[in-house]
Amino acid sequence: KNFEATIMANPEVDALFEVRNAFFLGNYQHCITEAQKLKPPANVAVERDVLVYRSYIAQKKYAVVLDEVKTSSPAELQAVMIFADYLQNPRKRENILKELDGKLNAGLDASNTVFLIIAASIYYMEQNFDAALRCLNLADSLESIAMRVQIYLFMNRVDLARKELKTMVEKDEDSTLTQLASAWLNLMVGVDKYQDAFYIFQEMIDKTTPTPLLLNGQATSHILQGKLEEAEGLLQEALTKDSNNPEVLINLIAVSQQLGKSQELANRYLSQLKDAHSSHLFVQDYLKKETLFDQVAAQYTPSN
Repeated sequence: KNFEATIMANPEVDALFEVRNAFFLGNYQHCITEAQKLKPPANVAVERDVLVYRSYIAQKKYAVVLDEVKTSSPAELQAVMIFADYLQNPRKRENILKELDGKLNAGLDASNTVFLIIAASIYYMEQNFDAALRCLNLADSLESIAMRVQIYLFMNRVDLARKELKTMVEKDEDSTLTQLASAWLNLMVGVDKYQDAFYIFQEMIDKTTPTPLLLNGQATSHILQGKLEEAEGLLQEALTKDSNNPEVLINLIAVSQQLGKSQELANRYLSQLKDAHSSHLFVQDYLKKETLFDQVAAQYTPSN
């Protein structure tokens, strides 16, 4: 109650600071729990609800969002509902994409940052990076810039990612998203920056809690430095916190193979990944290559 009174007396206090940070660090249950304790001003309540529903989506609890968000709900919440619908119902994806394409071509509402981020997220999953960037370029929030950094790094455009990070630093150098984006860039630019990325993740862990996202970031730093056993320990710790985290499972597949563990173990991680995250870019790419291999192999029959 004292905190709520402080918010009302000091409008400049960020009522959602902890809730927002928990979401960005992948501590989704903490985000939901802390948000439920708050009774923020009306102008902040929508953002709180957006963070809560996006956390439920991250936990794959799509039905919560689809059941609770109504057509009368604020536009920001309806945008989150579209994402839940897209993830929950693969058969609806083609129609959802057509609707997004129509809105993108007609001109998006730049004031609804949540919709732009959700649309970009869907396009990213569809590997339509051009459309994702067209959405994100209409927004100037830290999250939208951080997403641009991620996309450019995925495209191996480190030069463009660095420019976006410079913008983030100018806006808010100390923010969680700016620090995360800095660590991501460090993991891409070369050997002398890998340890810097590790320290950024460690500083965040010291300030908050070791979430799978942060532990996986540290593990990635170790992998790039050839410290495979240390990486495996961090990944196993991350797995105890989220047994189906896709990035953790992908790194475990790589590490188990590089450490010479049994192929059965790597296959188990891969089966788990394919089962829980059939739409993940890694899984989609793997399945395409698997099909291509089978097609090529079928052209060759053993000689008698």
